[in-house]
Amino acid sequence: MTVDTLRLTAEEAAALLERKELSAAELHRAYLDAIAERDGELNAYLRTVEEADGEGVPIAFKDLISTRGVETTAGSKILSGYVPVADATVATRCREAGMSLLGKTNMDEFAMGSNSAFGPTRNPWDPECVPGGSSGGSAAAVAAGLAPWALGSDTGGSVKQPASLCGIVGLRPTYGTVSRSGIVAFASSLDQIGPMTKTVRDNALLYRVVAGRDPADTTTVELPQPVELPEREDLNGVRIGVPRELNEAEGIERGVKELTERTIELCRELGAEVGETTLPRSVEYGLACYYLVAPSEASSNLARYDGVRYGLRVPGAGVREMYDRTRDAGFGDEPKRRIMLGTYALSAGYYEAYYGQAQKVRTVIAQEHAAAFRDFDVLVSPTSPTVAFKIGEKAENPLAMYLSDVLTIPSNMAGLPGLSIPSGLSDGLPAGFQLIGPQFAENMLFHVGHALERAIGFDYVPARLA
Repeated sequence: MTVDTLRLTAEEAAALLERKELSAAELHRAYLDAIAERDGELNAYLRTVEEADGEGVPIAFKDLISTRGVETTAGSKILSGYVPVADATVATRCREAGMSLLGKTNMDEFAMGSNSAFGPTRNPWDPECVPGGSSGGSAAAVAAGLAPWALGSDTGGSVKQPASLCGIVGLRPTYGTVSRSGIVAFASSLDQIGPMTKTVRDNALLYRVVAGRDPADTTTVELPQPVELPEREDLNGVRIGVPRELNEAEGIERGVKELTERTIELCRELGAEVGETTLPRSVEYGLACYYLVAPSEASSNLARYDGVRYGLRVPGAGVREMYDRTRDAGFGDEPKRRIMLGTYALSAGYYEAYYGQAQKVRTVIAQEHAAAFRDFDVLVSPTSPTVAFKIGEKAENPLAMYLSDVLTIPSNMAGLPGLSIPSGLSDGLPAGFQLIGPQFAENMLFHVGHALERAIGFDYVPARLA
């Protein structure tokens, strides 16, 4: 049978397999054919896997998820040639669920939202535009029908933001619900693996597979309740909070704002109780707090890349010169920038003034969100202030690039789950609607997201590919 990978959801693909209308190998091949046809333009994949090794729906992994026998580079030259000897826990869980690996998707180097060492991924809606970072390859693959679903990672917004810019659904789970064992680390107290899918139900299905406690990651916890597949299409009894600062932040484009307001009105029409709330310090200090905590942890995590044990090695006259040459050649501009920022923030005499103070602010952010959730079940805002912008447009201005995550960072600093769903098109490009919940509120987010998804009726196939 002919497989329309552009429209096929993972749930529909599973049904085809169950009815034996096609085999897992045939489904895997259909996606490889789509990759061969369309990915030359998009560069969503760094490498593919030719043979299906499971009987279920295939999947793509962001290239910081360790895969046994398959090169894993985290988008960086410094890990060129690194082939893990074991799978990450999430890869093991997907394999045990029958999923075959389609390939490893392109990503911003070490998930830092700058650019891949292996060239930029392009947005399926407009190849002149970015797909969002850092899980842009996973987002583009799902949006372009090159994978039925994918895993990305989210530190400051790296699942939610590319989901928004590519018109798909992305979940950043509660911190600690998905194992980080076998994940190339950026900022360990923030990193979290998340599902990227065409629909909210697909997202819940994939989250159900990867979530749960892992003895190999002591920060993980058991879910307090099973993951439920959303079915209800009303929002009766749901209390929706609209944080003023998140919805009136500087830089939100007019089209994005209009789509957000329309979606909030849709919440009311579906039966939700909608009211205004406030997160003043979270929004004012969230970005600055993040750009102390994340680079500090990155400077520690990236110290392991020295040319000795794995990846790139540039020879030198001695060990110190080899370190210097390897890191100079292997790291791109953004990792170097964040290593320097983080090392400075952690240095003697500055630790308490910068990293220590940022951790105190982080506690305030968590407390402020907790106060809002005393009155509301879900908080909402745009996911990204803008739709996708041109490739290279903000490359020379790191601050402008950092501001792309201004709406996703506050809840991430608090360790809270967030779901981005498409709210519509602005100037022909997708915009995202962000749903934030208290810890372990993924089922509520799936319920609200599914109801809105059905009411909005967004066509997730990029118009130029339809």
